[in-house]
Amino acid sequence: GEMVLARAVDLFFELLFLLILARVLLSWIRPDPYNPIIRTIYALTDPILEPFRQMLYRLIPQYGGMRIDFSPIIAIFVLDIIRKVLVRLVWSLGL
Repeated sequence: GEMVLARAVDLFFELLFLLILARVLLSWIRPDPYNPIIRTIYALTDPILEPFRQMLYRLIPQYGGMRIDFSPIIAIFVLDIIRKVLVRLVWSLGL
């Protein structure tokens, strides 16, 4: 029951973390933007990272013509909090 659902929630968030990590690693190289795997990673992570990126761009000024993207770090932190809350909720409700 609740253990299966809690594990499914955990796995979902682990997958999101791995996709974000892959996105960070890809930012260090110049991958082929037309590669279907690259496009899929971007399509799955953009909706998660973009709101954090927009928030950070408003809060942190551009630094010497270069802007460091901290959105993956913040996204992982926030997603981890959401994951923990959802897992606890599943357990407490006995879903």
